[in-house]
Amino acid sequence: MQDDTDQLLRAILRDVLGLKPGQAEAFTAQTGLFGHLPELDSMAVAGLLTEIEDRLGIIVEDEDVDGDMLSDYGSLLNFVTERRGAA
Repeated sequence: MQDDTDQLLRAILRDVLGLKPGQAEAFTAQTGLFGHLPELDSMAVAGLLTEIEDRLGIIVEDEDVDGDMLSDYGSLLNFVTERRGAA
């Protein structure tokens, strides 16, 4: 499920944030997200989380959303992977 989750999360980031072709595919675990990608501002976070819930079939609670979860791609992927495993 890791590879599937990784591919889906990259597609969600690309679609929601309107990233350039290949940009999301080049992300590493250390690629900074919130505060590093101009496309991912506070307004885009809500849309991103809603799309993650819809496409991946998970629930993101308000208390789950913090700077650590959105700090880099690896943190977001770990969060989503854990949630999908618990679903």
